[in-house]
Amino acid sequence: MTVIESTTELNVPVEKVYTFLADLSNHKQLMPENIYNWSATEDEASFTIQNMAKLAIKISNRIENKELTAIPTEKPPFDVELKWTVADNGKGGTIAKHIISADLNMMMKMLAAGPLQKLADHQTKALSAAIG
Repeated sequence: MTVIESTTELNVPVEKVYTFLADLSNHKQLMPENIYNWSATEDEASFTIQNMAKLAIKISNRIENKELTAIPTEKPPFDVELKWTVADNGKGGTIAKHIISADLNMMMKMLAAGPLQKLADHQTKALSAAIG
């Protein structure tokens, strides 16, 4: 399992960050330009990654003000889990971490690990811009 992480610190309370992330329709604001055909509800989202694949995800687990996990609803090119964790930074703000876990063989890891890291980094940076 390949695990890709990106972390950001926000001067916003955990509850506000969690509430934003808990609604998948808000995640469009976190996506890079190569994502299109975006469609989402609070619990599900589908989109196309340019030159790659169409992906549909749903929230599979929620722990209020702590973590959210999303998994594919249709068979993806590889098994993947998208998780956000939020924790108080001790100063009234939030440490948000985006964790992408993907079951990649050696060939897929060489092709996909870089773009997945770029995606995770883009999303944490966009989260800061959207609500930080």
